[in-house]
Amino acid sequence: MLTFNRYLRATSLEEAYTEAQKKSSVVLGGGMWLRLGKRRIGTAIDLSDLGLCGVEETEDSYRIGAYTTLRDLECHAALNTQYSGVLRESLRAIVGVQFRNLATVGGSVFGRFGFSDVVTVLLALDASVELYKAGVVSLERFCTMGRVNDILTHVIIPKRSLSVSYHAQRNSATDFPVLNVCAARNGEQVTVCVGARPARAVAYRYTLDGTAGKAERIANEIASRAVFDSNTRATARYRRHLCCVLVRRALDDILEKEEA
Repeated sequence: MLTFNRYLRATSLEEAYTEAQKKSSVVLGGGMWLRLGKRRIGTAIDLSDLGLCGVEETEDSYRIGAYTTLRDLECHAALNTQYSGVLRESLRAIVGVQFRNLATVGGSVFGRFGFSDVVTVLLALDASVELYKAGVVSLERFCTMGRVNDILTHVIIPKRSLSVSYHAQRNSATDFPVLNVCAARNGEQVTVCVGARPARAVAYRYTLDGTAGKAERIANEIASRAVFDSNTRATARYRRHLCCVLVRRALDDILEKEEA
């Protein structure tokens, strides 16, 4: 059961940041995963009054507030048009609509969960995170960092002409993914991200010349390079096999879309 001694509805980012420096303090996102834990929190920090909801479109990017819900992202017309509906496809299987109406983008990204569908897709889209004190940091770098005593305020996705495809394997609908893969191609450069290994998503970059043979070689190489582990959902061996299959499907999707 989750308990906390004090609830702080922050009136400024500075107030929230100062309180977050204490080891016993935690910033609340949607609280959907946090509430499942058995821990006692000193101060729960709520950022609801700081205007961190919504998607701001600029000439070269989409700037997503940390308190934007996954459902808002799933239903955002411009984002899904820009990226071939990959956000909608990756989010629609996360638990249920009621859950996605509460879970936030910031909470999903800041947690860097090993089972995350959100991080895998955003990593493939070359997203960055905006931290209150540290500024803008690439999501790829953020995923390799240890404990971060900062406040995530926005996720930034650059506007690019990409061909994108997402695939995941689940043992049952709405369950955590056994493995997920997102591939994004810009010209001949393709970024392939593999998540739910079960560990934080990682990105691999290759040149994809448009041939099925090259796609197969990339899939085999990523499956051999990536590190997998076993848990209650699948063995490391099964995940390695899935990786090869899902990467190949994602790359084939991209080639088919571009050919069409």
